[in-house]
Amino acid sequence: MNNKNNERVYKMSFAGVYPHYITKVEKKGRTKDEVNEVIFWLTGYNEKDLQELIDNKTNFEDFFGKAPKINPNVSKITGVICGYRIEEIEEPLMQKIRYLDKLIDELAKGKAMEKILRS
Repeated sequence: MNNKNNERVYKMSFAGVYPHYITKVEKKGRTKDEVNEVIFWLTGYNEKDLQELIDNKTNFEDFFGKAPKINPNVSKITGVICGYRIEEIEEPLMQKIRYLDKLIDELAKGKAMEKILRS
């Protein structure tokens, strides 16, 4: 991945992408609450924090930079997303963004929540 693309992704508004996550999972019979549960698990944010981030149109760089606590089990998130092996992505911020993409994908594919949350 080149740095120009990375920078573009980092500056994207989380609020702009969030509705797409919801649409993607709802098409497959999952819910906004489940999307939020995945986000809370990954980042340590809560409902109030998440709403503030959305209202403030926070970009992905700040979304992950200000995350209260990245879940220690993220290393269990493996596989390919957007043509890249998650565990081989060297840029830490891009890796976190891809973790979130992968979790949303798993939700949309109907995986059980306890498997998605690596419990």
